[in-house]
Amino acid sequence: MKQALADALQKRGYETLTPVQTAVTAPELANADLLVSAQTGSGKTVGFGLAIGDSLLGEDEVFERASKPLALVIAPTRELALQVKRELQWLYGEARATMASCVGGMDMRDERRTLERGAHIVVATPGRLLDFMGRRDLYLDHVEILVLDEADRMLDMGFIPQVKRIVRATPAKESRQTLLFSATFTQDILNLSEQWTYQPISVDIEPENVATDSVDPVSYTHLTLPT
Repeated sequence: MKQALADALQKRGYETLTPVQTAVTAPELANADLLVSAQTGSGKTVGFGLAIGDSLLGEDEVFERASKPLALVIAPTRELALQVKRELQWLYGEARATMASCVGGMDMRDERRTLERGAHIVVATPGRLLDFMGRRDLYLDHVEILVLDEADRMLDMGFIPQVKRIVRATPAKESRQTLLFSATFTQDILNLSEQWTYQPISVDIEPENVATDSVDPVSYTHLTLPT
């Protein structure tokens, strides 16, 4: 874990990590594409924030000046997107990350000005993100990390065609790291993950009230998706 992120956790009062945070930051999963089964409230935002830190920062502890976004987080709702942005802001504060949001219902002019100044991490809802892409205010060709949060909800809400257009604008799946989070992994979600991820590893988080001394609360599966 980067020292800047460890310092941010300490300032926030973290003493231990949740199961999902521990799972996705395991050294053996570094830089891997992940399919993570985790519920809302499990600490997954901080988890994926920690998981992508080494990839984003490389050998550095702080970011250089921002230009095109290096990481993109897509969430299904404005409330979730803004919550994700707030969490990542304090987590990456010590690393001097520049954050931007593209969220429906917010002032588009303010968001455009932030994007024009450059951002390391962009958190977005699908519709507003496509608006900025269509206006050529945002380009995703430098994205190294793609996080799809609550993919099952995006499917249920009819956002998948929009998400597909967005993903096509990012580098090829072999050239980026993709983390897909979903409360459940239906066949539809698995089919989408086949399109969006490269040799993914499945991470299953057992609810804490189910785990026993004889059951590991975290399991990893090297997943081979159907071709």
